[in-house]
Amino acid sequence: MATGEAAANPRSSLRNLFLCSGFFSSMCLQVLVLLVLSGIAASQTIVTELPGYDGDLPFTLETGYVGVGDSNESQLFYYFVESQRSPSEDPLMLWLTGGPGCSVLSAFFYESGPLAFTYVDYNGSIPSLHLNPYTWTQGLNMIYVDAPVGTGFSYSTTQEGYYIDDLESASQLYQFLRTWLIQHPQYLENILYIGGDSYSGIPLPIIVQKIYDGNMNGTEPTLNLKGYVLGNPKTDSFIDDNSRIPFAHRLTLISDVLYKSAKESCNGDFVNVNDSNVACLSDIQAIDELLLQINTMQVLEPYCQVASPKSSKDYLSRRYMEENLDESLLSATSPAYWCRVNTSLSLCLCVQFLLYYLTSSRSNFNKNLTPIRTESIRTIIFIQKSDNHGMCFLSGLQLCAICGMGQ
Repeated sequence: MATGEAAANPRSSLRNLFLCSGFFSSMCLQVLVLLVLSGIAASQTIVTELPGYDGDLPFTLETGYVGVGDSNESQLFYYFVESQRSPSEDPLMLWLTGGPGCSVLSAFFYESGPLAFTYVDYNGSIPSLHLNPYTWTQGLNMIYVDAPVGTGFSYSTTQEGYYIDDLESASQLYQFLRTWLIQHPQYLENILYIGGDSYSGIPLPIIVQKIYDGNMNGTEPTLNLKGYVLGNPKTDSFIDDNSRIPFAHRLTLISDVLYKSAKESCNGDFVNVNDSNVACLSDIQAIDELLLQINTMQVLEPYCQVASPKSSKDYLSRRYMEENLDESLLSATSPAYWCRVNTSLSLCLCVQFLLYYLTSSRSNFNKNLTPIRTESIRTIIFIQKSDNHGMCFLSGLQLCAICGMGQ
């Protein structure tokens, strides 16, 4: 059950709910139905119970929308969990998940939230939930936000509202945070951290910079920012994308002969390939075919199948997305994706493919982030250092280490 004022666009929310495994989608649908029936709050809703959990929730869960944009045309949905230790004294963390386009519910249920799925004896019905003994809410007040707009339950009242890039998304999240804190003044004095993983490595530092600049310029209220956290972050688009073939070679997914040929024919650039460079295109095609059935996010996990008549190779290519953007946006038969559910659901191939090309403006971490390394703002970068994890963006993170970003 939940309490709050009713105001929402459930049709839009349902449309934008990403489709992964039946297990996770079932839970998302149950959450959506609960919120719609009880009234999704225009400002804030206290949720006291959830499908799959026996009894009242032993923690404070608040959900709601915060309007952003010039006329509040974009509505960002959030889940807020009070610290289970001392809400008035513990730090506040705004958390973003990757994609872009995977609902922040993935972080809520699979990473740092107070609840987790129970897999034992699962029969395909409503999944059972249990308390997560490792939840970050043991010592943090956590705000989980569905962003950018179009992700999860976040929606726009205008079609144009969905056409935003990383800079605009960061501006909206900065506006979201300021508005949320004005609505929740009891947390203004709490230490503030901004955190996120994967693709959040692009917009998150921009948000931090905006907070820092706002504080320096005397914008009220002052936000008590003390640091930011990046997990396996995307950093530089070219470096990250260009490192995938060398990484595949290091994992012996492609042969020494093919890698040497591609490296020479492409002159080390596997991203910006000229159409006239037939040898390079041929080598990359051969590599793509070898990796076609490999889960590049986690090579030991099953490949995430694409439930679409279109070839995933064509449909998800950079060139296809750029040349067929209108078709991708307006098609009534958008592809659905399903994956094996595990603790890395946010890495699955969901709707982030489309949103990536909508939000990405070839933004790079090092270009967007002007110096904010001060004694009052700490940077924490953590990575899952494993050869089995194919999307750690290690090459881009080397740049951060060289620049002294991680502390």
